[in-house]
Formats: sequence, structure tokens, C-alpha cells
Amino acid sequence: MEEIQSQSDHYRSSSSSASSPASRVPAFNFFYLRKPGSLGQPISFEDSPEWEDTDADVRVEEGGGDSINAATTSVSPSLSKLNSGSLPSPHLPEGAAVARKIAGASVAWKDLTVTIEGKREYSDNVVKGSNGYALPGTMTVIMGPAKSGKSTLLRAIAGRLPPAAKMYGEIFVNGARMHMPYGSYGFVDLETTLIGSLTVREYLYYSAVLQLPGFFSQKKSVVEEAIHAMSLGDFANKLIGGHCFMKGLPSGERRRVAIARELVMRPHILFIDEPLYHLDSVSALLMMVTLKKLTSTGCTLIFTLNQSSTEVFGLFDRICLLSNGNTLFFGETLACLQHFSNAGFPCPIMQSPSDHFLRAINTDFDRIIAMCKNWQEGPLLKSKGKASNATRIAVLTWRSLLIMSREFKYYWLRLILYMLLTLCIGTIFSGLGHSLSSVVTRVTAIFVFVSFTSLLSIAGVPVLMKEIKIYASEESNQHSGALAFLFGQLLSSIPFLFLISISSSLVFYFLIGLRDEFSLLMYFVLNFFMCLLVNEGLMLAVVSLWKNIFQSVLTLVTIHVVLMLAAGYFRIRSKLPGPVWTHPLSYIAFHTYSIQGLLENEYLGVNFDIGQVRSISGFQALHSAYDISPRSNAKWENVLVLFLMAVGYRILVFVLLHFYARKNVSLHRLFRGKHNSTA
Repeated sequence: MEEIQSQSDHYRSSSSSASSPASRVPAFNFFYLRKPGSLGQPISFEDSPEWEDTDADVRVEEGGGDSINAATTSVSPSLSKLNSGSLPSPHLPEGAAVARKIAGASVAWKDLTVTIEGKREYSDNVVKGSNGYALPGTMTVIMGPAKSGKSTLLRAIAGRLPPAAKMYGEIFVNGARMHMPYGSYGFVDLETTLIGSLTVREYLYYSAVLQLPGFFSQKKSVVEEAIHAMSLGDFANKLIGGHCFMKGLPSGERRRVAIARELVMRPHILFIDEPLYHLDSVSALLMMVTLKKLTSTGCTLIFTLNQSSTEVFGLFDRICLLSNGNTLFFGETLACLQHFSNAGFPCPIMQSPSDHFLRAINTDFDRIIAMCKNWQEGPLLKSKGKASNATRIAVLTWRSLLIMSREFKYYWLRLILYMLLTLCIGTIFSGLGHSLSSVVTRVTAIFVFVSFTSLLSIAGVPVLMKEIKIYASEESNQHSGALAFLFGQLLSSIPFLFLISISSSLVFYFLIGLRDEFSLLMYFVLNFFMCLLVNEGLMLAVVSLWKNIFQSVLTLVTIHVVLMLAAGYFRIRSKLPGPVWTHPLSYIAFHTYSIQGLLENEYLGVNFDIGQVRSISGFQALHSAYDISPRSNAKWENVLVLFLMAVGYRILVFVLLHFYARKNVSLHRLFRGKHNSTA
């Protein structure tokens, strides 16, 4: 904290002097380009520098070298020291240095305009003709008031615009128009879904295994580097939390975890949307010092901010000020400070002040492009290797098993609710006996058991919604895929669904007094397990479609009620009205096949005596109460239908997730292609 205080003292003394009337900076002194050797050093200020009203001409010499020469005319000694990088850099926390260096990448955007139809009442232009750049080992901040276009500009540079957005302009990476390949950049959203039941180290380890190829043991060093880089050592073995039964990490540390997740890929460029979101002033300063330390590795850092304190402002290298989508200023932080501190820029008559500032700051963007080419550290960025689908499925399965076993509300709460419901149904329908008169009542008991337990499964919608959000967060950065997510979710849920099915089946089976044969009991368990599996797939499909808890619950309740009406209990299947109710509802109702199989399992091969000389079969006894098949293998056909329905629902989920992801990617590429073709 003493080091942070000393750093803030340096800035306070400089800011007070810079705002004095004597300090003036002309219109042509806004770009202060450093020499290549000083990129790793943040801007630092001398106490009470003396600024002179002298012109500075910045030119880029391309002939013969990879360096950028910043030539100035009669610039003050303080400014010369600033450009040469000879001023001392602010001290960072002890032991905070990251050993591994990252080859950063330069990013430049020219005449960038983003339109979103209906976003604003008066104009569809969210960002208007923005120009700027970011260099390796520096922090570039996009600042402005609410709804000024900060997040939109950040997403446009990173290629993460929503499908409804259209982008015009050019984006250069290391001096070339190109997409940022996988692994070359990281993006941290404003709201990042974390897994509260995992520790910080576990969460980052599973993220590393999902993202990176190679053996599991090789990922541990990457995770430790990310923990060290974000100063999470004291929290590495603590649960992320955030639930009522767990004490979660503070908001500042949770934000660090979200950033650390992207660092396991060792990206060249890191984009962060509001890194100080929901942080107090002290946490914000600590976060920015940590990010400043991160730039010392060579990483290019671009992020957005609403506002910042004086101490935090002094850590920035470059600043892009937006207002209503317009870029009011882009340049070095010190130049911005003096620009807005002094009134030495008379605006010409009949000219917009914002246009005047833009022309004064960004007079020749071609020099920026040439500068970015000179800063190129090697060949064009290439995609890093990904973990295989088999590895991702294995990791997601194990991670989900760990989460489900730790979080009470995933399946343990559902298990308790199922047991209570089964006890209620079993005690109500207990003592039925095995006479002919008990057949209709037992049909009712089995219908109630299948229908009500399926309806109770809707309690798991919030959990599935969270899984979808985690998948969406990981898929947006290409850490996961629809196929790996579905297999991981399926394999991890099978043990818990089987535990629910066998415990509920045992209670119901013996309280109702069904036939006392082990093979029949095992079929009952299998049938109910397949019913739960189908219902889980149906819930996943609805949640994937709506991505909203209220709409998903409302849709599922409606679907279950309609399927219960068409299941053949209230009116047997052969007598249902042909259009709609028989075809297709009675055939797509999984209740129908589950109840049919359970009744065939109980009554096929059973005879009931009527008097002393006559008997009827179980099929005949059920004929007026429920439609079943007289064939001996019919119950297995019903299980097969349930299995195919479980597969079908998950294929539907895959299509929904895959189509949504492909739609986003294709639209982004389409817009990027249009921009490059018009250049």
C-alpha cells in the first residue's frame, strides 16, 4: 500500500501542475510515441514539470528498421524524458512480477462505425467514425458516460458484436487486416458466470484443460501463473461461492478470477469490459495496479471504464474518450490531462469542438498503421491448439460431477422432494391388494406417480439455466462446444438421476404392493430412469430456447399439463379425438410410454379369477382402464421409445445451441468481410 500511495502522490503533484494556467500544450502535441524499449514502462510524471508552448512533429520512418522515431522540435526536457521512457516507472507490489513474457500484438482501428437498429431513438449509430490504437505492454482505456458506446466499441475491436449489429471501418492486428484467431486474445464480459461450488484453483484448472491441448499435468503451471498474475494466491483454495449456503469471494476477487480464466491461454491481447464493475475505490486501485503489472509481461490491454479516481487515471497509457458515440479525444493520458485542463485550444468559428479535437489529435492515421507494422513482433498471429473433444467431454463430466455433489440444490434437494412426494403417493394408495377391483386404482397410482414426479422435475430449471449460462460464457470464448457440453451434462447427470429413480421406485413399489419379483422391480427402476432422462432432455431444450427462468417454467408447466391430458388416463388413447390429441400429442407424450410399460410389466401374464370357473387375463382387466399391448415384449418397446425420445431431445438441444453459436460467428464474419471488401 505504501508503494501504491507513493505512486498516487506522484500523479497528484503532476496533475495539479498540469492544470495550472502556465502549462499549455498545442494542438500538434497529442501523440507522444515512445521508443520500443520503453513499452513495458507505464507513464510516470515528474513533480511540477514545466511545459512549453512548442510544436512537436511526430513522424514514422519506415526505411531501414523496426523502430519508431519520434522527432520533436524544441520540446521541454520533461517531455523528452517522457518520450524516451527514461522517467522512473511507478513501483508495483513486491513479488508481483510475472516471469513469463507474452508477445503482445498491436491493434488499430480506423473509421470504425457500429450501427444497431433501434438501439437509440435518434440514431442507429452507436459508435461513429472512431480511430485509435493499442500497443504491446500498454493499457488503453475507453472512457465515457453511460450509453456512450464504450462496450460496443470494445466488442467491435474484439469481433464480439451481437448479430443485430453492423460494423463499418477497418481493424488492423500487427498492421494487417485479419481476424483474431483462437487463443490470441481474451475477452472478459461485464457479467461473467462463475461456478460457485469450485475453488479458484479448481475453476481455473478446469478452464485450462478445456482450452489448451496437451496433458493434464502441463496445465498446472499455467494455472499457477494466472493465479500469481492476478494476485489470487490467498484465495486459490477458497470456494468462489455466491450462494446462500456458501460464503463467496468478495466482488473484487471474483472479477480477478474472471480475468484469470482468460489468462490461462496467455493471450497477446486482453479485452475487459468494466474491470472495476461493482468495486469500491480501494479494490479498484488494487485491481488496476494488478492489471498494470500484467502489461509488464508484454500483453496488450484494452478495457472500458465509466470513470476513475485520480490514482487510477495515472496508471493509463492511452485514453479514448467517447460521448454519444463520438470520439472526443484519443491520445496519451498526459496529453488528455493537459488538453482538458487548459483553455489554450481556441476552436475555429463555425466548427464543432469535437471535430476540432479529432482533427488535432488524429490528423494522419496512416502514420498509426505504419507504426503498428513496425511494432509487429513476428509473423501474423496464428491460432493456438485446442483441447480435443474427448478431453473436453471428460473434463466437463468430471467438473459437473464435482459441482453436483457439492451443491445441495442440484440433485440432492430434488432427491428429497422426490422421496417426500413418493411417500405421499405411496401412503395414499397403500393396501390395495391384488384383486380385480384394485386394477383401476393401481392404474391411477401409477399415472399419478409418473406425472407428478415429472412435473416436480421443473424445480431443476434454475440449475439447468445456470449450466446453459456457463456454457454460453465458455462457448463465447471457444472454451467449449455444444457437443462436449451435452455429453458432459448427460454423463454427469446419469448417476444422480439413477439414484433418484431407484430410491423413489423402491418406496413406491413396496408401498403400493406391486408384484414381488426382482426382474419386475428392476424394469420399474429402468422405466422410471428413462422417464427422468427424457424429462431432463425436454427441460434442457426449453431452457436452451428461452434462456429465461420465468418463460421456461411457464412453458414446461403448459407442456406437462397438455401431455398429461393426452397420456390416455383421463380418456383412453383409442378414444381420444383424432386430430391433435391422438396425433401427435398422445404419441409425443412420454407419460404414455412410461405408464404403458409399467402396466404391462405388472399385468401381462397375470390372471384374475371371476367366480370359481372363469378367469380373465391382466390385459382384459386393463382393457377398459388403459390401452396396453398384449405382446410379451411390448414393455421393452416402450423403454426403447423412451430412450429414442431422450436422444431426440438432446439432438434438439444440440441443434439449438449449435445454430445459435454458428449464427453469431457467421454474422460476425460477414460483417468483417464487408468492412474489408469496402476498404
